[in-house]
Amino acid sequence: MNKRIRLYILNLFCILGLTLNQSFAAGDTRNVKEPIIPGSCSIIKATTQNMTTTIQNEINRCATQKKVVTLQMSDNNNFHFYSGPLTIPSNGGLLINKGAVLSAIPDPSLYDTGKKTCGTIDNSGTGCKPFITVRDTQNSGIYGEGTIDGQGNSVLKGSKKTWWNLASEAKQEKKSQNVPRLIVIRGSKNFTLYKINLKNSPNFHVAASNVNGFTAWGININTPGDARNTDGIDPGSSTNVTIAHSYISTGDDNVAIKAGNGASSHMSIYNNFFGKGHGMSIGSETSGTVSDIVVNNLTMDGTTNGLHIKSSKANGGLVNNITYKNVCIKNVQYPILLDMFYQKNTEGNKIPQFKNIHFQDIKILTPGKFIFNGLKGNDIQVTFNNVSSKKGSTYTYSNTTRNGTIIENATGSTCPNYQ
Repeated sequence: MNKRIRLYILNLFCILGLTLNQSFAAGDTRNVKEPIIPGSCSIIKATTQNMTTTIQNEINRCATQKKVVTLQMSDNNNFHFYSGPLTIPSNGGLLINKGAVLSAIPDPSLYDTGKKTCGTIDNSGTGCKPFITVRDTQNSGIYGEGTIDGQGNSVLKGSKKTWWNLASEAKQEKKSQNVPRLIVIRGSKNFTLYKINLKNSPNFHVAASNVNGFTAWGININTPGDARNTDGIDPGSSTNVTIAHSYISTGDDNVAIKAGNGASSHMSIYNNFFGKGHGMSIGSETSGTVSDIVVNNLTMDGTTNGLHIKSSKANGGLVNNITYKNVCIKNVQYPILLDMFYQKNTEGNKIPQFKNIHFQDIKILTPGKFIFNGLKGNDIQVTFNNVSSKKGSTYTYSNTTRNGTIIENATGSTCPNYQ
């Protein structure tokens, strides 16, 4: 073999190697750094009154100057801002200073979409507006070390029930609760959540759909583990998403990536800690395809599920090029759960496909159940590289193609705090 051919082959292997490495480096294509809080054009101090109109008017005014509104404790240490639904326009937003609490007034009539069903149970569950809506905007956000309280545990006006009571009743009756989500972002570009505390949402805390550019940095979500359907952050049919340096403990999925109305791709979830909740999830809606996701430096302690991909023939699609690395899992019943029969749903023609799922440097410090449940003729494709578990774990592999294995040699009893 002459020198020219040898060089050609060497260059070819280098190119192939680079391509392989790049497949593991998928994620947010933006160069995401710690957000900078925009300037403020207005300071509002807390009162005991309904402040919806005052806050909204100032948000709108400041947005024309590409600035935010500051919510600040009053001079007599009153810290509550009571409000009904708010909207955030382009180039605007809220800065909630430390100690201040923006509280969603628990009055269903304020959130009703016009059908007079908000605060009731029916078969649709679409009768309420969110507390904060961000629609078709760019370059807006919510900042600060203050708190947004959805008051899911507060008794509703004209009722003896809370938002969470409705959710529990709906589950018993196999129906849907009409309750508001806390923050909904739709059709927007470059939205930022920075250092804000979120708690007690009646439903999902943050739901983003059809968004290009969404950063959640230093967020604290802390809601009881028995509060039904209170997902932490759900990016759906979106691209260029980063969730970083955050603490999420809640009553449903800590993070759930969905793709029911279009593709979800290029997401980076890193340096996070998950407490109570249903884990780091993809699905169950995957019909639009989910791809190029990186989860790096994650601790889960006390979630029910750990790394979870869920779908079915009812809403399945391609889930491809997913990388989990540097993950520590403790006190989790199902540390890794990949399921193509989610909620035992076998009806439909939207076939789920889980391909190129990579687990690298994963440590599970307590025994658990590992389940890989693929479809016949459509294997789950997984790669294990330095994945260690504790003795006493169980493993179920159905229609799964594996490269590598899980080894029961995990040492230590504590996980790092990656935040």
